[in-house]
Amino acid sequence: MAIRTAVRRVVSLVPSLTEAVAVTAPGLLVGATDWCDHPAGLDVTRIGGTKNPDVARIAALAPDLVLANEEENRAPDLAALRAAGLRVLVTEVRTLEQAFGELERVLVEGCGLERPGWLAEAEDAWREVRPTGPAVRAVVPVWRRPWMVLGRDTFAGDVLARLGVAHTHAGHAERYPRVPLDELTSCGAELVVLPDEPYRFTADDGPEAFPGLPSALVSGRHLTWYGPSLTQAPRVLAAALRAAGR
Repeated sequence: MAIRTAVRRVVSLVPSLTEAVAVTAPGLLVGATDWCDHPAGLDVTRIGGTKNPDVARIAALAPDLVLANEEENRAPDLAALRAAGLRVLVTEVRTLEQAFGELERVLVEGCGLERPGWLAEAEDAWREVRPTGPAVRAVVPVWRRPWMVLGRDTFAGDVLARLGVAHTHAGHAERYPRVPLDELTSCGAELVVLPDEPYRFTADDGPEAFPGLPSALVSGRHLTWYGPSLTQAPRVLAAALRAAGR
């Protein structure tokens, strides 16, 4: 893969972008968060979490570029990285189309790489998605204790909409509102969609809170990550929805 600029060392503070860079240009990535677990066996320096990165450790790696996201990373941490003299590229991803554009900006403009083939494959995979029938109303929790759900303007919400799922709090003033369970169970949903991240919902932890509603246990990586996983996401998520009787 030809590198067009002087970028030779990259630190990623976003699991999605970590995977995107590592798959596209092995060896370019020198640091990533403790939560960056794809691709498997990634051998880089760990620099803390997405919300508490070790700025001194990152600076010591002397990266040419630090990758971040406006939702996953905190503004004070990004300011501290810039104050340390580091170049920080911050992405904003709230729709699928925006994800494709930001991935190209990160990989091509930011890292100086050729546009990867997997990105075109992902675009093709999603272009073929055609919802059948009316949208199904679903409540989509992302956390428990307290209960938090998808609200307005989220990447995961856009992904689900393309698969024929309209989440119940899409018009909420907040992007990830806290909503009491009794309100969630009485909001008129026909389905509950339970991802395994950021909260790890399982067959034994989550569905029991929504008696009478079918539950779709879905891969959080395929629902919320924007990177190589987007190539399989339509198939993986659609299968989970079908298994729930969607």
